Amino acid sequence: MKRVYAVIDLETTGGIPKRDKITEIAIILFDGSEIIDEYQTLINPERSIPPNITRITGIDNAMVEDAPKFYEVAKKVIEMTKGTIFVAHNVRFDYQFLRAEFRALGYTYTRRNLCTVRLSRKAFPRLKSYSLGNLIRYFKIEVDNRHRAYDDAWATTIILEKIFREQGDKQEVKQLVNEGLQLTKLPKALNPDDIENIPESCGVYYFSDSKGFVIYIGKSINIKERVKQHFSKQTRKTDKLFEKVANIAYEITGSELASLLKESKEIKDVQPEINKIQKTKNYNYAVVKDSDKSGYFYYKVVKADKAEKPLSYYGARKSALSHIEQIGEHMSLCQKVNKIDSSKNTCFNYELQKCAGACIGEEPPYEYNERFMESMVYMNRLFEENFFVMELGRSAEERAVFLVEEGHYRGYGYVDVADSQYGIEELKECIKYELPNPEADLILRNYLWSHESLEVIHF
Repeated sequence: MKRVYAVIDLETTGGIPKRDKITEIAIILFDGSEIIDEYQTLINPERSIPPNITRITGIDNAMVEDAPKFYEVAKKVIEMTKGTIFVAHNVRFDYQFLRAEFRALGYTYTRRNLCTVRLSRKAFPRLKSYSLGNLIRYFKIEVDNRHRAYDDAWATTIILEKIFREQGDKQEVKQLVNEGLQLTKLPKALNPDDIENIPESCGVYYFSDSKGFVIYIGKSINIKERVKQHFSKQTRKTDKLFEKVANIAYEITGSELASLLKESKEIKDVQPEINKIQKTKNYNYAVVKDSDKSGYFYYKVVKADKAEKPLSYYGARKSALSHIEQIGEHMSLCQKVNKIDSSKNTCFNYELQKCAGACIGEEPPYEYNERFMESMVYMNRLFEENFFVMELGRSAEERAVFLVEEGHYRGYGYVDVADSQYGIEELKECIKYELPNPEADLILRNYLWSHESLEVIHF
C-alpha cells in the first residue's frame, strides 16, 4: 500500500505546548509524487497573541477572533491524518503541540512521524544550515508568506519531494524514510506494520512467542500507544520482550472497566511468564466480623471454605492480617482486640494515644463498635445489592453491561443501544458468566468509587 505523508505546519502563540496554543494549521497530503489533498485554517487560541509572535507570523488577535476553536477542527485533523505519516520540519515541535491540544480534549493522538530536518541532513550533506528558511533559499522555493502555516507546509512538501528525487532508486528512498521515521525499536519477528495496524482503542493485548505461547498480557485505553511504549524503554522486561515476542494480538473492549477485568482474568488463567505481577490465583482465606466475650467487634481470619458472611478474601493469611492492621491504624481500632497485638495488658498503640483503650475496657463496646462498623467500608470488598453497570461498548451503537449479583461481580457482555432498555432477564442473557473472584470484585468496587457518574441499574 502506498504511503501517504501528512505534511503539517502550525503557527502558535509561543514555543511551550503546555502553555501556548495553536493559531493556524495547514495539512498537505502527499503520496510521494503529488499532492492529493490539503487543508488550512486559522484557529482561535482562546488567549491573546503576544506582539512579538504577531511580528513574526502576521497573525493578530483580530484575525483569529471569528476563527474556529481547536475542538471544532479536531475531527478534521484526525480524519485527514489517519493512516498517514506525520511530516514536519522539526517535527517534534508540531507533533508535541498537536498532541497537547488533543490531550486537553481527552484524546490520545499518535502518528508515526518523520522530520525533514533529519532527512535533509542525510540527503543533502554539507549544507551550512538545515533551517526551513535556508532550505527555501537553497532550493529557490517561491513562497509568499513565510511563517504562515500553508506556505511553510507547502515548502516542506517540496523539500520532501526533492529528498525522494535525490535518492533515485526506490529502495534507497524507502530505506531513508524508514531511518527517518521515529518508530520504536521492534523485536526481529515484528515489522512496523504489525504496530501500525493496532487500533488506537481501549482493549487488551497479547504478546506471544514463536511457538504461540502468550508471554505477556496488558491493557490500555489506547492499546497502540501502550504497545509502542513497551518497545521504547530500556528495562529487563523490555529485553525479554525484544528477545521473545513474535506476534501481537488484541481484543477491543471499548469499556475501560472491561479491559481491567479481562486483563485480570486472562493473566490469572494464562499465567504469562513476563507479567511483572502474577495475579493471585487461589484465595484460601477470608475475613469475617466476630465479637469477643466482652462484646467488642473484631476482624477474624478464617479458611475461605468455612467462612460465613465473608467480608473479603485473600491469597495468604499474612495479607489478611496486614489489611486488618492497616484498617485498624486508619480507624484507630484496637490492635489487641483485632488479635494483631499480643500484649498482655494495653496494646502498643494505647501508649501512642492511637487507641482509646478498648484493650483494657476504658472505651466501652458501644462506642468502639460504632467506629468498627464505620471501618467495614474499607474491609468489605463484596456488594450488598444486585445491580448492572452500563458503559460505552466497542462502538457508538453498543453498550457494555456488567453484572453484580449475590455479592459478587459475575461477568460482562455487550448489547445494542436499542436493546439496553430491556428488562433484567434480557440484560442477563448477554452476560458471559464467570466464577466469583475477589480480585474482580475489588477492581469493580474501585472503579465504581473513582467513576461516580457511571450508570447503575439496581434490581
